[in-house]
Amino acid sequence: MDLPEPTTDERNVLGDPLQPCGTDPLTGFYRDGACSSGPEDVGLHTVCAVVSAEFLELQKQLGNDLTTPRPEYGFPGLVPGDRWCVVAVRWLQAYQAGVAAGVVLAATNERALEVVPIEALRQNAVDVPDDPGDLE
Repeated sequence: MDLPEPTTDERNVLGDPLQPCGTDPLTGFYRDGACSSGPEDVGLHTVCAVVSAEFLELQKQLGNDLTTPRPEYGFPGLVPGDRWCVVAVRWLQAYQAGVAAGVVLAATNERALEVVPIEALRQNAVDVPDDPGDLE
């Protein structure tokens, strides 16, 4: 997947520049491909998740249907394997229920740490940083 270069000065949970999360489908609170967050993002769409069927099913049960297309919002609906900037609290709920989605640490905004412990994110990391020692 060819992702654009980071476009903000925001940092990821590893302390590095925030990397893009995904462009197919185009994700992010601002629909810019990154888990950028600002004052308008009261839900903190900051965790770059690689969604699974179990994660999507739990979200639907919680009233957060991520699978049904909503063309009026430019939302195609997600399928397992898609990368998506999810609300930190919703990711944490899935983690606590044992169905956490994988996490792309380099593309997860440091603001996620306001809600989710770094250990939980690391346990579900699907990317490996340049220095794997960062995962310890």
